[in-house]
Amino acid sequence: MTAHKSGDPTTLNRLYGRQSGPKLRKGQQEMVDTLLPALSVPEDGDITAASLFGTDRPLHFEIGFGGGEHLAYRADLLPDHGFIGAEPFLNGVVQALGHVRDQGLANVRLHMGDALQVLARIPDGALSFVYLLHPDPWPKARHAKRRMMNPGPVAMIARKLKPGGEFRFGTDHPVYLRWAMMVMNGHPDFDWLASTPNDFQTRPGGWPETRYEAKARRQGHEVWYFRYRRK
Repeated sequence: MTAHKSGDPTTLNRLYGRQSGPKLRKGQQEMVDTLLPALSVPEDGDITAASLFGTDRPLHFEIGFGGGEHLAYRADLLPDHGFIGAEPFLNGVVQALGHVRDQGLANVRLHMGDALQVLARIPDGALSFVYLLHPDPWPKARHAKRRMMNPGPVAMIARKLKPGGEFRFGTDHPVYLRWAMMVMNGHPDFDWLASTPNDFQTRPGGWPETRYEAKARRQGHEVWYFRYRRK
């Protein structure tokens, strides 16, 4: 595969970036061996709230949850909702497992791997929320096709959200910001929930600060918060 192949994450069918970091400690490996299988999204079949949690309930999906801080916060805030998180980075999955264990979260399911493979198996109109927070910006122009904010993934997100469902996107990278706004402004299925610049420069309620956002602020970066409603 060449760097100049056209497409986006829905057609490239490849994960980029590292998938593991420092060697896991014994306790961390035990969580991967015992807790992760119990929480993992099934490998086959449709993915619904009923199949994952036994009851029909509002369903949330987070693409690339990092260390799981946001996912755990939202799951704790809304215990009667169901949450699915997908993350290819093993060490991030381990951190999320720690949050689930320590907070006793029974409404979370995880997938270690490609988020789009899971999203494709969720029935259209089944999701109430989709989150994409501080994704890898791939700032070089030749790598733009790797960005999750591209027409293919955004169209899939739109299909999976119910009417009135919400897509939340956050970034601290100006190149990604401009690219994402271009993609979203050209999409017919979303209304941008912003009337003034303050609406996307101030973190909304129920949107906790993640470690990636905290790091960005320590580096002096501005952070932007976007909310879109499915028409």
